[in-house]
Amino acid sequence: MGARQVGVVHVMERLAYHSGRMPWKNAALQFFGGALSIVSGHSVGREGPVIHVGAASSSLLGQWLGFPNNSIRVLVACGVAASIAASFNTPIAGVIFAMEVVLMEYTMVGFTPVILAAVAATSMTRVAYGSAPAFDIPIMWMTSLWELPYILLLGAVLGATAALFIHGIRFVEERCREWPLWTRTTAAGVVTGFCALIAPQIMGIGYDTVELALLGEMALSALVLVAAVKLVATVACISLGLPGGLIGPTTVIGAAAGGALGVVGHALVPEMSSSEGFYAMLGMGAMMGAVLQAALMAVLELTANSNSILPGMFAIVTATLITRVVFKKQSVFINTLRARGIDYRHDPVATSLSRTGVGAMMDRRLLALPRHVEASALPVMEKHVQWALLTEGDRVCGVVRGHALESFIADVKTNVVNNEPLDLSQIHGAHQSFDLVRVHATLAEAIESMERSGARVVLVTASDHAVTANVFGVLTRDRIEAGVRVRA
Repeated sequence: MGARQVGVVHVMERLAYHSGRMPWKNAALQFFGGALSIVSGHSVGREGPVIHVGAASSSLLGQWLGFPNNSIRVLVACGVAASIAASFNTPIAGVIFAMEVVLMEYTMVGFTPVILAAVAATSMTRVAYGSAPAFDIPIMWMTSLWELPYILLLGAVLGATAALFIHGIRFVEERCREWPLWTRTTAAGVVTGFCALIAPQIMGIGYDTVELALLGEMALSALVLVAAVKLVATVACISLGLPGGLIGPTTVIGAAAGGALGVVGHALVPEMSSSEGFYAMLGMGAMMGAVLQAALMAVLELTANSNSILPGMFAIVTATLITRVVFKKQSVFINTLRARGIDYRHDPVATSLSRTGVGAMMDRRLLALPRHVEASALPVMEKHVQWALLTEGDRVCGVVRGHALESFIADVKTNVVNNEPLDLSQIHGAHQSFDLVRVHATLAEAIESMERSGARVVLVTASDHAVTANVFGVLTRDRIEAGVRVRA
C-alpha cells in the first residue's frame, strides 16, 4: 500500500515524517499511472504527477549525493517549484506554491535555492515552448468599483463550491479507502464515463474549456453543466485513488462557475461592463484560492493580466474565508492528510528543528578515553574538551562531560596514593545510556530519537554503530533547545 501513495499529499507526508526522503517506486507509479489516467480521459490534472516527480527527482538526487536531511527538504521544495514553474510558465506561482502549500515556511535560506530552481525551470520551458502565458486571452479589467459587491458574491459562491469539493473528496475517500485497487479505479472510470455522457468537456485536463470560458464563448447552460459535472467527476477520480492532480480540474470548475456568474450578472444588471470572461478569470482564482489556499500569483501569471490583482484579491480572500471560517475546511491537501490519520501542522518550533541539521548544533570538542584506566594514565585535561567518550576497545560505552571528568581527575590526583584501576563510568554525571543519530539527521529527528529511547544524550555518528572512529559529536536536549531559542 505504501508504494501506491502518490501526488502532492504524498510529498507533504514525506516532508513531515521522513525529512523529504522519497522512494523511487512511488515516483515511477506516479509517472506512468498519471500519464495513463490523463490520456484515458479521466477528470484529473497533470499538476499532481508533475509535482510528485519533480520533488522525487530532487530528493533522490540529494540522497544519492549524501546530503543531510535538512538539505533534502530544501531540494524537495526546489523540485516542486521547478515543476510548477516549468509546467505553466509561472515562476512566481511555483515558488509560492512550494513555500506556502508544500513546505509551509518562509526563510531566506530556503527561498534562495527555490527561486533559482524556478528560474532555471522556467528558462528551459521558454527556450523550448516560448514565453506565452498558459491562457492566451485578451486583456480584461474591472471597469467600475460598483462591481465589487458582485465580486463579493462570486467569492462567496466559489468558497461554498470549494468547501463542497473538499468535503466530497474526504467523504468518498473515507468510505472507499479499504476497497481493492481495481474496484476503486473501475468505479472512477464508470463515474467519469457517465459524467462524460452528460458533458464531454469534463474529460481530461480541460484547459481548452477554461480558455473558452475566459473568452466568453460558452453559454450559461454549458457553464453550469460543466462546473457541476466536473466537480462530481473530479471528486470521484481523486478520492478513489487515481494518480492524477486536482489543480487543473479546480481551474476548470472555477472558470466555468465564474463565467456562469458573469452571464447571470450581465442579465440582471446590463450596465455591468466587465465581460463574462473576466468573471471566469476571477472564478478560477477564487476556486483555486479556496481549495489550495494560495492562488493569486498563479492567476496573474497564467493569464498575464495584471488588471486581475485588485478584484482577484477580493474574490480569493472572500472565497478562502467562506471555506475556512464558515465551512471549517482547510486546504484540500491538509484535509486529505488528516483523513488518512496524519496530523499535519505548521508548528514554528518543529519547523525550525526540521530545517536544522545535527551537524550545526553538535559539540565536536571530544576526547576518547578507555573506561577502565589506571590513575597514572589519566590525561591532563585541556580546557577546550567538553565531552569524553568512554570506550571499551573501539566501541563507545558511555559519555561524560568534560568539567565532571576534570574534577574527577583533580580529586584522584589529590586523594589516590596507589596506582589503582579506575572505572570512569562511575563518575557523577556520566551517561551510560545514550542514543545514536546519523550525521545527516535533523534536530527534529534527534529529539524524536531521545523521546523514543529515553536517553538524554545522543552521539552523532557516520553509521548505526557506536564505534569511536565514527563519532563526530555529542548532542543534548539542552543544547538543542538553547540553539532553537537563539535562532528564534
